[in-house]
Amino acid sequence: MIEVEWWEFDDEETMAAEVAGDIGFIIEKAVETNGKAELALPGGQTPVPMLEKLATRDFAWDKVKVMPTNERIVPEGSDLSNYEMLKRILGPTGAEIQPLIDHHQEWSTREAGQSADARLAGFSWPIDLVWLGMGEDGSTASIFPAQMENALNVPRGRRAVGVTPDPMPEEAPVDRVTMTKEALLSAHTMIVTLSGSRRKQMLEKALDDGVGSTIPIGRVLAEAQVPVDIYWAKA
Repeated sequence: MIEVEWWEFDDEETMAAEVAGDIGFIIEKAVETNGKAELALPGGQTPVPMLEKLATRDFAWDKVKVMPTNERIVPEGSDLSNYEMLKRILGPTGAEIQPLIDHHQEWSTREAGQSADARLAGFSWPIDLVWLGMGEDGSTASIFPAQMENALNVPRGRRAVGVTPDPMPEEAPVDRVTMTKEALLSAHTMIVTLSGSRRKQMLEKALDDGVGSTIPIGRVLAEAQVPVDIYWAKA
């Protein structure tokens, strides 16, 4: 059975400081042990305050390698790109920010997934941290309820796949690439961040349902082999 520990906070600002501190510890430990740290981080706007606090910490950033857990198939420089968000916040620290796809290319969804899969081979698996967020519909990375089987049931060894959300999210109506369940679970440490009572109730039910869950984050976490820390804020 999955081992979970909940960390609950009165507000998102306090949670952001705690998450940044704990990720900083993970990075420092990985660098001390292996001479490097490799992280898969979520996209969108929710993790921005936590990433901004993390970026203020002082350690060997030149030994840190970062990638997004998922990416939108958009042109280089697009405001919708998770890579661009990570580069803007963590790039100035000296960390190596790796895109999942070459944004200069005009990819089909399938081609983008194949390209991302090839790029992920350049990381040392299992990586040090996979950090997951959760959408209002229980989605995680770019694994959405209507298409979750595309990322859950793929050939063994496949780490990324292209997906077309249905329905398209209003805030980012584009195709994506996402890490597969196998890749997301291939980490020494896993954390989940979320806020609001509705999402907390949804995640609690998903964890109770386990492998029978009908929402993506429940299906992913059900097979986690490492303890999962869940950070939740009331507002």
